[in-house]
Amino acid sequence: MFVQKSYRDETSGKLYLVATPIGNLEDMTFRAVRTLKEVNWIAAEDTRQTRKLLTHFDISTRMVSYHEHNKASSGPELIRLLLSGDSIALVSDAGTPAISDPGYDLVCMAIERHIDVIPIPGANAALSSLIISGMATDRFTFVGFLPRDRKSIHKELEPLGQAAGTLMFYESPHRVQKTLGYMAEVFGADRQVCLVRELTKRYEEAVRGTIQQCLDHLQEHAPQGEYCIIVAGASTAPSRDDESWWATLTPEEHVAHYETADVTRKEAIKLAAADRGMPKRDLYNLIHQ
Repeated sequence: MFVQKSYRDETSGKLYLVATPIGNLEDMTFRAVRTLKEVNWIAAEDTRQTRKLLTHFDISTRMVSYHEHNKASSGPELIRLLLSGDSIALVSDAGTPAISDPGYDLVCMAIERHIDVIPIPGANAALSSLIISGMATDRFTFVGFLPRDRKSIHKELEPLGQAAGTLMFYESPHRVQKTLGYMAEVFGADRQVCLVRELTKRYEEAVRGTIQQCLDHLQEHAPQGEYCIIVAGASTAPSRDDESWWATLTPEEHVAHYETADVTRKEAIKLAAADRGMPKRDLYNLIHQ
């Protein structure tokens, strides 16, 4: 067991996790600026991006690179510096470090060596999106980025389908439509979501509606910028067991509904058959009479 007393020894090296702006530079805190000026080193995910921030705030602290592709070699060297008495500030490209980035690995290494790890709070895209989404904030789960392939995505989404709390995802602009399509398959196209992009910037936008409505929106407005996808929990979402949403549809219309969510016709037939409680072969034969 190790009990951290963050400020018990001002002479030992400490690892500071410094949040940086996610767009608007005015979100940089006074404490973050002071910390970046006072530490011996700044470990940055992208040194070119961080250099712009340091220049803006007139910070001249030495900078080293620490990212997903060099963490195996850079991590132990940073730990060596910390053990020698140097303090290091870890920053990501934007927002709070150690969330969906390799900073987590460095934190674990530091804790194993009884090095104090100190947060310098600030901007966070997921929480900022949550509080403007209109979704429940009393219980939520941060998922982050989903896997790349369809099978792995389904495997991760399916256990979340009945989660009571709000779900929070990150997604890139070139994958957001596919991801929403997969969510429609697992959660149902009528689940409420909020798509948030360009947080704190001039073109900040929040699109609220069902998954299907958001897919329709993205068909008309090409995705731009990084997205946070906030999804209503099962306790506040319409039940897929409720027939009311498809009861007035013909079998062909029912299948077409799922096809608009960017799924194959074979998968659309499978989903519609599951709704109707019938074998997919029977539904196939019904719509091809």
